Amino acid sequence: MKRAIAAALWLGLSALAASPALSGEAGDAVFAERGPWSLEKDLSWSVHVEGPNAPGFLPVKAGSLTLTEVTDPSDQQPVLQLVQKTDTRTRQIGPFPISGGDPVLTFFLEQTVRDMAGLTGGSPFYIRNRIKDAVFKGGEITRQGDQSVASFEPFADDPNAGRMAGFQTLTLTFVLDDPRQPIREMRAETRGAGPGYVNRMALQ
Repeated sequence: MKRAIAAALWLGLSALAASPALSGEAGDAVFAERGPWSLEKDLSWSVHVEGPNAPGFLPVKAGSLTLTEVTDPSDQQPVLQLVQKTDTRTRQIGPFPISGGDPVLTFFLEQTVRDMAGLTGGSPFYIRNRIKDAVFKGGEITRQGDQSVASFEPFADDPNAGRMAGFQTLTLTFVLDDPRQPIREMRAETRGAGPGYVNRMALQ
């Protein structure tokens, strides 16, 4: 149920290593139930995005994403809102339900999908579905001290890898203090020769 709620939200727009976990456990950790949210203060993540110099791609050197709780003027009930700041603009995204999934995770995944589609010319629907399959069915989770690190390679064996302009090496990494707490760090990175892609968000 917890992953179904998070998946529905996404579709609406989200050191010492142990042995790899069983299939699905890494996805359970990433899409753990973090609602209902009750924010005593705003939560902010730094945002850094870099990639090849291409038309339509917007790198972010020193951005931020803030999760805040506001009042919905239509019914005076609390809702969640994201405030995105890049090098050139500020915008509000939402609202999101207090009891729903993780809007910050949704934002991170959607930005990665959008950037990959723009840089490769691929279908965002195909890219999104491949990432969903990888996060929900595969991946591995390891321990680094008190933290869990979940990682996924959604395009490692993709039949279209030759047309992915380096994104076939994309790795998604999530650093978690506790599955019920906000995700401490989210990274989407490619590797190999040439200018790679990096989308990194870190809790402040």
